[in-house]
Amino acid sequence: MPETRKIGSETRILIDGELVEADSGKTFDNINPATEETLGQVADASNTEMRRAISAARRAFDETDWSTNRALRKRCLEQLQDALEAEQAELREELILEVGCPRMVTNGPQLDDPLASALRYPAKLIEEFRWEAELPDAPAMGVLTQRRVWKEPVGVVGAIVPWNFPFEVALNKLGQALATGNTVVLKPAPDTPWNATRIGRLVAERTDIPPGVVNVVTSSDHLVGEQLTLSPQVDLISFTGSTAVGQRIMEKGAATLKRVFLELGGKSATIVLDDADLPAAVTTGLGVCYHAGQGCAIQTRMLLSRSRYDEGVEILKAALAAAPYGDPQRPDVMMGPVISAKQRDRVLGYIERGVREGATLALGGGRPRHLSKGWYVEPTLFTDVDNSMTIAQEEIFGPVLVVIPFDDDDDAVRIANDSRYGLSGAVFSGSLERSLAVARRVRTGDLGINGGTPYGADLPFGGYKHSGIGRQNGVEGFEQYLETKALAWPKV
Repeated sequence: MPETRKIGSETRILIDGELVEADSGKTFDNINPATEETLGQVADASNTEMRRAISAARRAFDETDWSTNRALRKRCLEQLQDALEAEQAELREELILEVGCPRMVTNGPQLDDPLASALRYPAKLIEEFRWEAELPDAPAMGVLTQRRVWKEPVGVVGAIVPWNFPFEVALNKLGQALATGNTVVLKPAPDTPWNATRIGRLVAERTDIPPGVVNVVTSSDHLVGEQLTLSPQVDLISFTGSTAVGQRIMEKGAATLKRVFLELGGKSATIVLDDADLPAAVTTGLGVCYHAGQGCAIQTRMLLSRSRYDEGVEILKAALAAAPYGDPQRPDVMMGPVISAKQRDRVLGYIERGVREGATLALGGGRPRHLSKGWYVEPTLFTDVDNSMTIAQEEIFGPVLVVIPFDDDDDAVRIANDSRYGLSGAVFSGSLERSLAVARRVRTGDLGINGGTPYGADLPFGGYKHSGIGRQNGVEGFEQYLETKALAWPKV
């Protein structure tokens, strides 16, 4: 076995089973958002390399037995699992450096949670899934017919990954796409390339995955990734990111009737009913500090009963004021920097707009004075917010919580649903029956009830409305990488 590499040592991309530099020799910098320093470089691919990767994936799907050899697929996923586990410590340090995610977050969804199940669950489904189904014999056009349904892979998948939880998203896409027999071209965000190039190296060096089945292409140019959407050789785009980019993918993919899975933005609401355990419910507002609010499913609107509004706001102020943030290397920190100077300025712009539109800036709202470097934003709390305000309607993707009063259960549901998004949410009540009754009426893809967290490789995740199309994970996510073929022949 090759020796474990240093953190960030893989600068090459993976195309057709080979680890290569960009044809031009160009690289781009990987920046640490906590220090603003350059960590190192990675290959800066062009459209030429992307087209080569797409062709390799097409050839591997069309000319090898990957799509039909389930035993091979299971073995390869298990090999990749073992390889990733062997370098888990290096992966952790790498993610902290390039993503700016706190060490605390790597113990959960940033690393440990997906590593535990994102490959294992679909590998298990390879054996358990109903790949063929027989239907009862039936007459069709005067002929008694035997009928069968087969499930087959879609083909070539373009997997486009965001920068906020890059390893988690990449592994969930790879696990389900590969388990179902597809080939993949993985395009990581330019802000966080190293975890993807590490996966590429492990695929090449530690698994029996045939050349071309997995390709990893890094580029500083977002339009290089768009080649996946435009190419007629790509059958499905699996994209996680902003709603605006998702809409562009749908538009550009229409020419080839591209199938899409889109996990997009959110502006999720926590509904705290008047009979809830208020301190327990309201302190979940600290979620906006988790990884600096850079999570599509984070609840960034908190709806408080008008009768308990002032009490709830005081609890929130105390909680957010005490939120530990700063150097992501520290084990007690839950909030590090946002990913880039551009993102920091975007968040600060939304905060300024909230003040202009009349919301009360109750806490934070600026750059921390005690942190001279790094793209940090203070934990920020807005009160006296009307749901029509920009800060209540648009996804900020930063540590900003808005608090909105409501009159009764109907009003709470109305406000929660008054959004173009529908990704996540939460409901708190002293009565489980009441919580579930409210949850039934909220138009969103997942909801936590009284502190529950809907998360796992076996649980479908995705959104309503502008929050996306399709689901990641679960049997529902597995099936979206499959085609359905119906067969019939005369009964003899």
